[in-house]
Order: sequence, then structure tokens, then C-alpha cells
Amino acid sequence: MSVLKSRPVLRWLVPVTAVATVIGGGAALGTFAAQAEPSLPPRTAAQLLVDLQTSRLEGLSGTVVQRADLGLPPLAGLVGGDNLTSLLTGTHTLRVWHSGPDRQRIALLDTLGEQDVIRNGRDVWIWNSRSNTATHRTLSEETGPTEVPELPATPGEAADLALAAIAPSTEVSVGRSATVAGRSAYELVLAPRDAASLVHQVRIAIDARQHVPLRFEIFADGSDQPAFEMAFTQVSYARPDADQFTFNPPPGVKVTEATAGKPSAHAPGERRTDGERPEVRTVGEGWGTVVVARLDGAGTPAERAKAAPGRPGGGSAVDPAALLGALPAVSGDWGSGRLLTGKLFSVLLTDDGRVIAGAVTPERLYEVARG
Repeated sequence: MSVLKSRPVLRWLVPVTAVATVIGGGAALGTFAAQAEPSLPPRTAAQLLVDLQTSRLEGLSGTVVQRADLGLPPLAGLVGGDNLTSLLTGTHTLRVWHSGPDRQRIALLDTLGEQDVIRNGRDVWIWNSRSNTATHRTLSEETGPTEVPELPATPGEAADLALAAIAPSTEVSVGRSATVAGRSAYELVLAPRDAASLVHQVRIAIDARQHVPLRFEIFADGSDQPAFEMAFTQVSYARPDADQFTFNPPPGVKVTEATAGKPSAHAPGERRTDGERPEVRTVGEGWGTVVVARLDGAGTPAERAKAAPGRPGGGSAVDPAALLGALPAVSGDWGSGRLLTGKLFSVLLTDDGRVIAGAVTPERLYEVARG
């Protein structure tokens, strides 16, 4: 398994704000399953892992469809559709272009507008046609792309995250061959052995020739339908034209120059100021990893939500108090708080100011809260 420590596949750096607005609509992924299984030479799981980690890709462009059915309660609708939570439900479509490690573009389109994220060398642009705004960030020479947070925007990126979880607690096997975006593909299957994990299987369809992930699916425990899936519906491995990564702000667009964030220099135990990230640590490893964040301020989750400032810059307002108040109250020998559960994750907000989350059962969160 030492191959898993080598370079990742298609690790495209995308600003977290790239998906602040997500489109609706798109093709249904269920049509993929209807395609005939291609006849491919046998290949072991170990060989497929090596293929993923040693592939070389000069260029790529295509259309990606993402669908999520995470089983969230109705309160998710309180958040509105103009932020990251739009990814939690429904089907979304985007166009992607890749030309080496420092040139990528993602375009999210709908009937009401367009949002693009473009990286061209050290320049990163985020453009939203609906609000007629653009944000420009220049990456520093010292840290380069590491200043830019990343989110999975393609099956390849999602596969990287899944492969990072491979450990002795994971069963790795080969599934059925498939046809994805007109390409023959092998299927790599990852199954957590950790009983506390809410993930039943992760299935990655890998291009038989190019060794690039074409489809990524996560199945929740007890379900035969994916809770999350993303796949290419069309793909080309030709290097995109350089013009695809050149952005010239349209007339009248409001441009904001952004600066990359710097890490906090607080000493241990020193109180953070407003706007800084909370203290975060992890408990466990692999599929059972739980993230624990300590939030400043006293009071229950609902009390802190009522004191939270409104959304800057206008837009559809979110009522944090109503959002948290709709979550079921839970308590035990670990304390009390509110619980959010979905098919693939659980989040516990304790009354003593902690947020505890993971792709695990609530019982596992209670164990961590007790410690």
C-alpha cells in the first residue's frame, strides 16, 4: 500500500468559494447504469490503485454531473440555495477544463446566470454573472497553490479523498466493468470495516486506458442507491486551448481583490478574535475520523445562533436560531446539545460550545463528546 503515499491523481486546486453558488438541473445519473458492461482484461485491485497513482494527464475537458441524496431533514431548506448547502440535495451540472497543475477552470451554468472559477498560473478568478461580481486572488510564489483550499469538483478529486482513507480497516476489491461517458472503465470498490462508519461502499469507475476516475459513488449503510455520486457524461483528453483560462472582466463587473489567509499565531489557550477559525482537532483515523471544533462564546447552540450576525452583503437571509432550533435535542452522560444526521454523516452541537462531526453514527460522536 506504499503506492498510496505517492502523488495524488488530478488534485486540482479550487477555492472554497468556487462552489458558493451551485446550479440546479442537469442529466439524471441513473441513465449510466443502463449501459452495457464492456469486456475488459482482468485487473486486480492493487493494479488499479497503481494505475490511479501513476497516471499522467496532459489535458482534460468535459461535463460532470453531481447528484446528492443525503437524507437531510427538511430544515436544510432554511439555508437557501445560494451557498454551499445547495450541494446537499438535487442534481447539478458543471463544465471542467484541466491543463496541467496550474491551469484549471470550472463553469457552473443555469438559466439565471453563470459562475466560473478560473486558475491561470498564480491568478485565480471567481466570476458570478448573476451578481455581476468577480473576485481576483494572486497566489504567492512561496506557498503557491497551498493557499487555496480545495473541494472535490470532479470524480478524480473525490477519488483522491476516498483513497486517502485506505488503511487496514478498508476492504478493497474490483467491481463490475462499466461504460461511462462512452469510455470503458474498471470499477474499484472500497468498503470500510469500521462498524461505526455510515459509509457502506465507495465505488470508483476508472478509465481503462487513461486511468482517470470517470465516476465516483458513495453508498450509505443499508442502501443500494448512491447517497452521493458524480460522473462525467462527456470527456475529452485533448489539452484545452489557453484561451479557456484567460478571464477578462466584462464591462460593469465589480472586481474585488482578495488576499490569501494566513495561519493564526496564537499561543495555546489564547483566545481568538472575531473572524478567526475555531480550534479544530481530529479523533480516530480512517473512515472513523471525527472532527472536533471548539467555538468561542457561551450558551447553547440556539443562544449562540441568536447572537450571530446577519449575512454580510445582503442576499436571502438565514435564521440561525430557527435552523438550530429545528434540530432534535439530545443528551447523555456526555452532556446535551443538538444533533444533525444524514445518510453519510452526523453532526453534534453541544451546549458547552463544541461541534463534533464525522461520517459515523451518532453513538460514535457521543463517545468522543464523553472523552
